[in-house]
Amino acid sequence: MDRKQIAKYEARAKVIKALGHPARLMIVDELSARGERCVCELTELVGTDMSTVSRHLSQLKNAGLVTDQKRGTQVYYRLRVKCLTSFFACVESVLEHNAREQRELVELDV
Repeated sequence: MDRKQIAKYEARAKVIKALGHPARLMIVDELSARGERCVCELTELVGTDMSTVSRHLSQLKNAGLVTDQKRGTQVYYRLRVKCLTSFFACVESVLEHNAREQRELVELDV
């Protein structure tokens, strides 16, 4: 495998890793559903302190998933791309498939 291919997989892993925390998934889901939000609104949603939410947002921003804009004393975040909703739909399909398989296994044991 050449360097370009390896860099591509590393970049993909960075994006997926940025989504690898429930709070960050919650933030992305909120931005996807309701659009732009300030840090204070996301802090209420996640239920942690502002510095923790800011760190999560920083990881999402570094991965290229969100962008920010400062307005006065507030910083507002929004998704850079809308395709994350398709990704979430794919994840839900996997979860449903896994649950169906588990139900079938339990039904076989009964």
